[in-house]
Amino acid sequence: MGLSANYGEPVDEAAGIAVIRAATDLGVTFFDTAEAYGPFTNEELVGKALTPVRGQVVIATKFAFDYDEAGNRIGPDSSPAHIRHAVEGSLRRLQTERIDLLYQHRADPTVPIEDVAATVKELIGQGKVAHFGLSEVGAQTIRRAHAVQPVTAIQNEYSLWTRDPEAEVLSACEELGIGFVPWSPLGQGFLTGTVSQTQQFPASDVRNWFPRFTPEARAANQPIVDAVREIAAEHNAAPAQIALAWLLAQRPWIVPIPGTRRMERLRENTAADSISLTDQQLARLDAATTVIHGARGTGRETYS
Repeated sequence: MGLSANYGEPVDEAAGIAVIRAATDLGVTFFDTAEAYGPFTNEELVGKALTPVRGQVVIATKFAFDYDEAGNRIGPDSSPAHIRHAVEGSLRRLQTERIDLLYQHRADPTVPIEDVAATVKELIGQGKVAHFGLSEVGAQTIRRAHAVQPVTAIQNEYSLWTRDPEAEVLSACEELGIGFVPWSPLGQGFLTGTVSQTQQFPASDVRNWFPRFTPEARAANQPIVDAVREIAAEHNAAPAQIALAWLLAQRPWIVPIPGTRRMERLRENTAADSISLTDQQLARLDAATTVIHGARGTGRETYS
């Protein structure tokens, strides 16, 4: 996402392709995009970058919204007809015959999740989709969808400073044999230790509207970064690597998807799986995240 939207101006296409291809050279095999990123431009970028290595990678994308002719988001639309239309567009932009993992990006309150699951099941039967996923959903929705079409993966926000999935979602995934893909595993960059309390973001950066990124919230949450930095020093590692290692230590079926625009951060992130945190270090990180200041996202995010 960050290559094309939401964190300042999009990167140059050639630079974006170079980062994605470098990831494959480092052994990354799972790439996550969505029609909403741009909109549409990130799928095009991913398609161009991964077509030469298509047989070696898994591509996930998402549907959920309707757009006007100018590309402005109109609102949610997970009607069966729109899902089919969205999939055709994603297949074209990704330059592929099959989407490996198709998520509903956000719930549509006007369409029962059973209808969404049934439509994706139909697309799986047609060979256009391989697996079904859901994003930002609660345990009840997961169970209802899974009863119609087995869910392969759940993508909810999860990190050291966003612990919401621990209440019900992770246990539901474990019970049903569903993988979990944490988005924003580095807390929109906060857990890397590179975001200062006074830093100002470009106008096109979504963090300008997030309650957790007010100067007051950043100051109140600084002890989290301090704890991550302390443990990073003990491993001679970067804070981002500790944040990712913490996620990897939670469940064996958790697959975080850190995003970056920079080659050095790409190499850093992909090396995080070589770090093993001790029980004592995990306990220190848990203690540092007992209280989080500021609501996540825009402050309206709740699981359905």
